[in-house]
Amino acid sequence: MTRARLWSVHGLLRFGALAGLGVFTALTHAPFDLWPAALIGWAAILWVLAQAPTLRLALTAVLAVGLGYFGFTLRWLIEPFLVDAATWGWAAPFGVSLMALRETLFWVAGVAVARWVGAGRLPALVLCLTLAEALRGYLFTGFPWGLIGHALIPTPLAQVAALGGPHLLTLVILTVAAGLVYVVQRHWWGSVPLIVAACAWPLLAPGPAPATDGPMVRIVQPNAPQDEKWDPASNAVFFDRMMAATRADPVPDLIVWPETAIPVRLDFAWPELEIMSEAARGAPLITGINRVQDDQYYNSLIVLGRGAQVMDIYDKSHLVPFGEYVPFGDLLKSMGVRGLAPSDGGGFAKGLPRQSLIDLPGIGPARALICYEGIFAEEVAVPGARPRLLVMITNDAWFGRAAGPQQHLAQARLRAIEQGLPMVRSANTGISAMIDAQGRVLASLPLGEAGHIDAPLPPADPVTVYARAGDWPALLLVLLGLAVTLITTPRRHNLDA
Repeated sequence: MTRARLWSVHGLLRFGALAGLGVFTALTHAPFDLWPAALIGWAAILWVLAQAPTLRLALTAVLAVGLGYFGFTLRWLIEPFLVDAATWGWAAPFGVSLMALRETLFWVAGVAVARWVGAGRLPALVLCLTLAEALRGYLFTGFPWGLIGHALIPTPLAQVAALGGPHLLTLVILTVAAGLVYVVQRHWWGSVPLIVAACAWPLLAPGPAPATDGPMVRIVQPNAPQDEKWDPASNAVFFDRMMAATRADPVPDLIVWPETAIPVRLDFAWPELEIMSEAARGAPLITGINRVQDDQYYNSLIVLGRGAQVMDIYDKSHLVPFGEYVPFGDLLKSMGVRGLAPSDGGGFAKGLPRQSLIDLPGIGPARALICYEGIFAEEVAVPGARPRLLVMITNDAWFGRAAGPQQHLAQARLRAIEQGLPMVRSANTGISAMIDAQGRVLASLPLGEAGHIDAPLPPADPVTVYARAGDWPALLLVLLGLAVTLITTPRRHNLDA
């Protein structure tokens, strides 16, 4: 066997081992929630990247790690393509692979910048990877799923998100992982972030959830599989399930149905709205429904009151690319290309984010979120307003019954912490939940189960720093650190082959 062949085999084995390290690190996300995997995994990843003798080897290493990490974390992306497998099944492996590559390229860019800014040393890697994670949530419509900082959601350190959101959590876990590397290398000052995190752990742990006499909220979960949800033969079954839950005693103060719970457009839904209003017996009822206005289709949330009166409407403003809309939709529609979600025209139109506050009689203003919108931390706060609660309606049937819905729920918990607000979450197939302002799930319905839960609405916390300032405190901290790193790193060490 030639030397070149030996090198090729060695390279493939190394690439595979690093991809495996990425998979191991991804075990930190739901449904596993193994946060130590993130600490150990990122310590190993940072060590490999810092030790890489050349830029090419560093970029190859992070490419392998990222493909393993995102390929495993985003494995649930196969599910939407399999709802109509005859039409879209062929695209499933391409969809997952391309999304994993897309997210990995942000890390590749971050490591490249770290080699230039700080010669690939640990501080530069920590800062540049944090910035790369932030950019994942902003660029090209954003997709901040599986963020490094999400590893801390099951831990008391998640409360730090009230100060700086998910990117501060990313900075925290990467800093602690870098500290662990320094300790292994017998640089004992590296133990400082580990000691700080260990001391903060018990201090940040929320105490027992206090008893509350808040308004009683009924959260309804019809459990309509996506391949049956729009089937006329099955519609009545799922609608009857929601009606039975709505009619149950005692009468709550608020009833919440999931996204697109009614399988007809709002302008044709008068018969359904009338019997829903009667069943609610005076309680406001939130439901998801599609509607048309000025020849534009919207994925909407309505608040239904007495006499089938639609008291408020919110139209989803952050849509799923190639799911709810297709770029150049009218042109591609003529070529037979449509989004995965059922709609006419070129897809759904965007609503206005400033109209995201809905009024709930007897409860107060609520920030409405529809499914995908709940993953964008920086978009949740409403400038100049303070809601009483967050209301998320979603149709997680698209995500299957494994990692996707559980990871989506974890992010919902983080949104509650960031805003200091309780969240009412109604999911078609689960997981529906009442979440308090510290991100604790106080009541829930499991995946794949029809039913409803009644839970009192927990109190809101005082307005958080993150609700006021958003991502800026964390990003400014990262940019300041990068400036210091750039100034203090000798130029001759910054670039290599």
